[in-house]
Amino acid sequence: MQHYILMADVIDSRTTDQVILMKEFKSCVDYINNKYKSSLLSPLTITLGDEFQGVIKDANTAVEIIISIEEYIISKSINMKLRYVLHYGGIDTEINSEIAYEMLGEGLTVARSRLMNMKNDSHRFEVDIKNEKLNNLLSNSFIVYQDLIDGWNIKRDGELISLFIKKRDYKKVADLVAKTRSQIWKRERGLKMTSYYAIKSILINLTIF
Repeated sequence: MQHYILMADVIDSRTTDQVILMKEFKSCVDYINNKYKSSLLSPLTITLGDEFQGVIKDANTAVEIIISIEEYIISKSINMKLRYVLHYGGIDTEINSEIAYEMLGEGLTVARSRLMNMKNDSHRFEVDIKNEKLNNLLSNSFIVYQDLIDGWNIKRDGELISLFIKKRDYKKVADLVAKTRSQIWKRERGLKMTSYYAIKSILINLTIF
């Protein structure tokens, strides 16, 4: 049967502290598995130390998961970037609902091959869900999404950005961080939060079908 397969790996994982990396990577995976438990046919499972794979109920949830991972990394100011492949392909064996192991199929093979090939590409998001028009729309939207989030200084601004994402109102954020509304309005504009809200909405709504 055909399923939505999500794989990801940590970029340049060998250049960071392995103990800290694994702790943060695991916390991120655990967070997603808890948040999206009812929508995961097979939970996100760390396979090779710095990679995970999972089988998702539908494309819309898969895109939401990718964005949720990125927003979790931002909220925790984690020094980690991931590459993602979302692939719609065949899994021949029974879906393991407890852990994403012991499954075989062309879809898993292709997804892993695509993830490996991305190591020589600057793009962090690849989509192949057997709909050429939608693939192009999602891929182009993810280019814009990546350009925005990779331009942020997460170590410095992660907490503030996370508040903007949660509240979506600079006045409320100003009250929370004890800054003037004028200061926070300028920060919201500088971080291009309105553009972020827009591209996030586009990505999620493209896959509602």
